[in-house]
Amino acid sequence: MNTQGTGTRPPADRNGLAVASMVLGIIGWVTSIVFVGGLLGVIGAVLGIAALWKAQRTGTGRGMSVTGLVTSSLAIAVSVLVAVFMTWYANETQQCYDPGSFRQYRQCVHQQLTGH
Repeated sequence: MNTQGTGTRPPADRNGLAVASMVLGIIGWVTSIVFVGGLLGVIGAVLGIAALWKAQRTGTGRGMSVTGLVTSSLAIAVSVLVAVFMTWYANETQQCYDPGSFRQYRQCVHQQLTGH
């Protein structure tokens, strides 16, 4: 029985940290508008940095590590911008929070944001 040439290959070197960083970065970027992405982005960035260190030693996963870092950074940035905008919006429209109807709320917000 000849076991050579059966098509089995040794397992390829993989950088699991790079894959995790890239996946978390992409999911974080997509969900960053609802703040969850910021947390996923932070975790993805930490994993991306660790994956880059591992990629320097092993030579695998550099591209995915960089992708993870970039998308994680974008997720963090978008989450921070959304938080700043929501804080500004809440501050500008705080007196509109007890309207009798949605129409009154819209009018109040319009008045607060435009000054009319």
